Formats: sequence, C-alpha cells, structure tokens
Amino acid sequence: MAVKTARQELMRRLMVVLIVLVIGGFGASIFGVVKVQLINGEEYRAVAENNQLRDTVVSAERGVIYDCNMKVLAKSASAYKIYVKPNLIGNDENVRKKIVQRLSEILDMTEEKVRNKTLYTDKNYIVIKSKVETGQKEKVSEFMDETVRAISAQTGKLADIPISRYIGIDPDVKRYYPYSSFAASVIGFTGSDDVGLSGLELQYNSTLTGTPGRIITAQNGGLHSNSMPIEYESIYDAKQGTSLVLTIDEVVQRYLEKSLKQAYIDAHAQAAYGIVMDVKTGAILALANEGDFDLNNPFEIANSEAKTKIDDIKEKDKRSEALQSAQYAQWRNRAISDSYEPGSVFKLFTLSAALDEKVVTPETKYTCGGSIRIANRRISCWRHAGHGTQDLTHGLMNSCNPFFITVGQRLGQEKFFKYFEAFGFTERTGIDLPAEAKPVAGVTYHPLETMSIVNLASSSFGQSFQITPIQMINAIAAIGNDGKLMKPYIVAKTLDEKGNVISETKPTVRRQVIAESTASTVQSMMEQVVIAGTGKNGYVAGYRVAGKTGTSEKLSLRDESGNKRYVASFGCFAPANDARIAILIAIDDPKGQINGGQIAAPVAAEVIQNTMVYLNVEPQYTQEELAKLDTRAPNLVGMSVESASKQLTGGGYKVKVIGNGKSVKSQIPAYKQSLPKNGIVILYTQEQAKAQKSVVPNLLNLTITQANQKAIDSGFNIKISGNTLNSSELISYKQSEAPGTELEYASTITIYFKSNSGVNEIE
Repeated sequence: MAVKTARQELMRRLMVVLIVLVIGGFGASIFGVVKVQLINGEEYRAVAENNQLRDTVVSAERGVIYDCNMKVLAKSASAYKIYVKPNLIGNDENVRKKIVQRLSEILDMTEEKVRNKTLYTDKNYIVIKSKVETGQKEKVSEFMDETVRAISAQTGKLADIPISRYIGIDPDVKRYYPYSSFAASVIGFTGSDDVGLSGLELQYNSTLTGTPGRIITAQNGGLHSNSMPIEYESIYDAKQGTSLVLTIDEVVQRYLEKSLKQAYIDAHAQAAYGIVMDVKTGAILALANEGDFDLNNPFEIANSEAKTKIDDIKEKDKRSEALQSAQYAQWRNRAISDSYEPGSVFKLFTLSAALDEKVVTPETKYTCGGSIRIANRRISCWRHAGHGTQDLTHGLMNSCNPFFITVGQRLGQEKFFKYFEAFGFTERTGIDLPAEAKPVAGVTYHPLETMSIVNLASSSFGQSFQITPIQMINAIAAIGNDGKLMKPYIVAKTLDEKGNVISETKPTVRRQVIAESTASTVQSMMEQVVIAGTGKNGYVAGYRVAGKTGTSEKLSLRDESGNKRYVASFGCFAPANDARIAILIAIDDPKGQINGGQIAAPVAAEVIQNTMVYLNVEPQYTQEELAKLDTRAPNLVGMSVESASKQLTGGGYKVKVIGNGKSVKSQIPAYKQSLPKNGIVILYTQEQAKAQKSVVPNLLNLTITQANQKAIDSGFNIKISGNTLNSSELISYKQSEAPGTELEYASTITIYFKSNSGVNEIE
C-alpha cells in the first residue's frame, strides 16, 4: 500500500512538472506573439512590406513654359530610371561584375559608381541613373534579355538567369529646352531632382511642379523576392504641373540677342545686357544677357576663354572653386541682379523733376565753361572746353554735366529725392524673377537725411549711386507712358494641363510720377537728342525714337593697367509721341570706343527697326526721310533692252545686261521689290538664264557714297541703316552679308552706319 502511494506521489509530481513545462512553453509562445504583434509590430510590418511591396515614385511632368505666341521654351518629356535589385545580386560577384561592366558602358558612368550602388544588399531597389533617354534605355532593355550564370533561387544550383531578374526600368521625366541658350537667364533650369535652380524655373517652382505618381508592385516574400504577376500592380498617374505663358516674344528676343551679341564681341566687353518693355503695360518682351549658357547643359562653362583658364588650374580645390564661381557668374541675370552707375541717362529724371516742379523750362539757358564748383569741389564737364551758352533742350542733347548740376541745385535735396523715390530707385520693381537686387540707403544711393549738395551735384548727372537695369528701363518707360510708372512682369498667365487659363496678370499702375504735360515735354526733348544730339545713332527713319545716352565711370574699379572703366548705355522708347516699346542697352567695360552714343545706341536702333516692323507699327516718314527711301523696282519684263535701259538710267540707276537677246525676259530686283536710290538692276535676255553671281566685298569703314559705289562695282545694291539726316558724317560698321560670300547679282546687302561725331560723353 505504501509502495502504491509513493508511485502515485511520483506520478503526481511528474504531471505537475509536465504541466509547468507545457504552460511555460505555451506562455513563451504567447509572449513571442505579443512581442511581435504589439511591441515590435511596426518594425516587422515594415520589413514585411519592404519584401512584399515595391512603391516607386513616378516623377510628374513640370508645366510647360511658353512664349507669348505659345512657342514652347521649356517642357518635360518621357525619360527612364534604370535601377538594380542589390538584395538579389547579394554576394554573387559574377552577377555584379557583368552588371557593373555593361551598365557603366551603356549609361556613361564610372564602374566604381555603378558598383557602389549594387552593394546595398539589404535593399531591393536602388536607382543607378535617372532621366535616361530612349537610346540608352533601349540598350539597357537589350542587356536585360541576356543571361548570367548564377545560383537559381528555385533549385539552388547554377543556371543561366535572365539579367532582368537583377535590373529594371521605370518611367521618369526629363526637362528639355528646345532653343538651348535662348533667354537662358530668364527661363532658368532645373537640377537632377527636377527642382528649379534659377530663373523662372526657380521663381515659379511650386507652380510648375506637378503631383508625382506611384507604382505599387506586389512581390514574393523572401531574400530572392520577385515581382508578382501584373494583376498585383497598382498605378497612380502623375499629374502635370501648371504651365506658364510669358510676355517674352521669341522673335523680339532673337532680335535683341543677335544685336547684343555682336556689340559684345565688337566692344571686347566684360558683359552686355538689354531689355525690351511694353511701355503701356510693363510687360517684358525681351531680356538678354550676352554670354547666356546652354540650358540643357547648364553646368558646362559657355565662355571658352573662362573654361580654358579653369582647365589650366592644377590644384583640384582651386579649380573646383573657380568652376563654381564661373557657373554662378553665367547663371546670373545681370539685368535684374546687378547694379551700375547709370551715368547721363539719369539726366532724364533730373530734367523731369525740374520741369514738373517748374524750376526750369526747355528754354532755360546756362553757359558751360567746362566745369562748375560746388562747395569745395570742382566738377568737370565731359567736354573740357565747355559747351558755351545753350538752352535746356540743347543741354540735354549735348549731355552737359554742369548744366544738369545747376538744374539739380535748383531742385534742392528734398525735391530731388522726392522724384528719385517716385521713379522707383529706392525700391525693387517687384518683377517676377528671382534675385532682384535690393536698393540700400547709404550704400547704393544717398538718402535724403545725409545727402550733401556735393552728393546732389554728382547724382544730378548720374554718378555716385547705383541702380539696376530693370529699375532704369521701368523709369524710362514711365516717361513714355505719360508719367505713369508700371510694375514690370514676365508671366502673362498660367494654364492647367488642358490649356485652360488659371490666372492672368493685369497691368499695374504703381503711381503717376510726373504730370502728363511734363512727360510730353520730356518726350519731345528726348527726340531731339536722337535727331541731332549724342543719341543720333539711335535714330530709325519713320519711328521717331526718343532716347538718352549714358557713359558712366565705374568709380570704384580700374582695369589691370590702372585705367578707368565704364558702362556705355542707351535708354529709349518709340514712337516718341505714342510710345509702344522701351529699350535699354548696356555694355559693361567696353574696350576702344566707350561712349553709349557710339556703341549702345546703334544696338537699340537695330532692335527698334526690326521690332517695329514685326509688330506692324506703321512708320510715319518726314518729307526728308521720304526723299531718301528706297523705291520699288518697275516692271521691265517684255520691254526691249534698249527701252528698259533708258528708263532705268533716266531714273539714276545702273544697268547690267546679261545675254544677247533683244528683250527683257527677267530682272533682279524683281517687279515691286525694294530698289535703293542709285542702285543697280540686272536684265536677263534669255529664258531660264543661269543666275550670275558675284563675291560680296568688304564694305566696312566707308561713307555712304563709298559703300554704295563699291557695292555697285561688285554688282550689289545696298540698304542703308542709320541716321541719314547726318549722312555726311556716317561710317559703316556692320554688313548683313559677310565679305567673300557669293550672292546673285543685284542682291541687296544691308549696311549699318553710325556717326562718331557729336556722340561722345567722355573725351
């Protein structure tokens, strides 16, 4: 009985131990479940989702940037991302080697860079390269069709595994600029992440940026996860950003860029910039900085001379620093971000203030003896001998410094500063472009509180303070706009992806700066500057240009030889009596000829002439201009050679007959085509006669008479561009067709003339 009891006790104890063990094990399992689900649940879920789902962001297309006529200036287009799956490559160096070699070759990347991206073996998606174009993408696709010897995830044995198991292609977008360097400093560019870095791309980045899409792909679990069938893929389409329609006109912009580039080259300048503005609205029709870069390759230095200097730097850190500095310099929009001493163009605002305050009239006289003393300072006129006695109109035409110092003194500091402020020189214009320079009292201009009479004197003729080009043209346009100062703008409207208008910019009048009657008086005086004053090279027949020249000394800067440096400029609007467009041209640090009347005014004249014709502004010629205009060729076809020749020579034209026939079968210039006074006409006497050609001569540095005779001797007509009212002093400085070019007989070559007499402001 005792034995039985002992056995029962032993069995009881064993059962207790067994129960404890079972309960303990079950408890541990429960604790494990609790720990996974509650304590570390988020962590494990993230790992599971990472292995089971691949969530790929699809870049959205940025909005399109159009010019005012809906020409595309910037757009996004389809591109591709090439990615690898490092977790599948793992430690298989055979797979890694083949992928690294081929992708680096196809994508123009270093093997080191590709290899490093394949080493993130805990990741199932690493982008090798974004914004890949179709050609490279197709080569990658071909590579994906190949195989590589690797361990099969299914059998665990070596097998020929498709490359497509380890790499893939996703959709992407890339920003394109169809016209490369066109309006580069205005449009700007984006970085590798499709975020705007300069220009409008930066200013309107949030507007242009679209909403990204997503591709969510389900995958088998495990280390060697593969994408599951297509029904397990969810696609959320990207939404395009808002588009911009600019005030920039592609045609006017090209006129400005072309003329500015040639002036920059001819002047061997440090920089050149120009702006064309709609006077009545403040809309910017064109804005150019010579030396603009390729928007499709913005980090490449466009200036070959600067690039060579950088490449010659041996020390890596210094070369990198020089490269970065050169990049920032070429991206800089000087017309918005830089300030300069305006020089004599500023006399327009001293004049406007004085007339508005009635302290002078156009007939006010002053005798210039070559200098003037203000306090303890003697300030010279640019013409050391002086201008003698002149009225205010001629003082402006001659750009006489002492006269305008006197006008400024009559105004006094308080009234002068009142108009300085009213014309907008103490504040930003508010143009919708980034990095507009901010005027700073006591730094960029003299505040009223500390303005001495010497400060007033120098300021009266545009020295000792600085303004921005955009401030200057906005103020000039206010005079042309009957005294109303506008807010300049460059984005006319925004559009949704279907082309519907979201918003539209309305012209904004900031204030009436001067009376309409004052503005009218200044307009007339400015027109005289262009007809017979320092601005005569800005003259355009039929369009009544009103303008003012400027040649300002860069007071704080000298060149390497210690010589003074200048900014040559010309500000104007046309027509003088009903202004449509205002133009500012500035050439920074020119060599050789340095006066605004010599090198900036001719650029403005070219732009005005081309732009007015393009905008269909009807010219209004004076009788003197009409007498010098080209005529239209008469219809000579069918006439006898003798009669045609007699008619032409009687009209003062030269004749060249080609062929032995008796009657005229064809002619050049053709009927109603432009025929210059005293030009040449070619008469062909055979049907379908082979056109005769001649070589264009060098027609530079000649008077009108000399150029015309030399052209006719070579069988060409010329079209004269320049101030023919002063034809006796004009010299040719540019021709439309390069010397040595072969052209058909009687073709017309445009010759650009300018005067070097009476246009100086620096002797």
